Amino acid sequence: MLGQGIGVSALLPRAVQVLLRNPLAEGDYHPGDLLATVLRLPDSAWSRLAAERKQLATVLTELVASPPFSDPDLRPRDPDRLVRDAIVRFLNR
Repeated sequence: MLGQGIGVSALLPRAVQVLLRNPLAEGDYHPGDLLATVLRLPDSAWSRLAAERKQLATVLTELVASPPFSDPDLRPRDPDRLVRDAIVRFLNR
């Protein structure tokens, strides 16, 4: 539902709590799909969740600094590189 923009104000805080415990938590499809959905949400979704966004940013900063995401030789289409790039975009917003 988050990916469709439905119930974001109710679901995003819950999703963040899950991601703080396990950033690569599996939603309906594969490990990391919940994170991918949350990272695609517009900045407006975070307007009332500044503290939670900061906590998530801290967890994601640690994640991208660890293997396999820290590997500088990841190819452009490698799934780990795609996740890393999405995290970096989120952190830079």
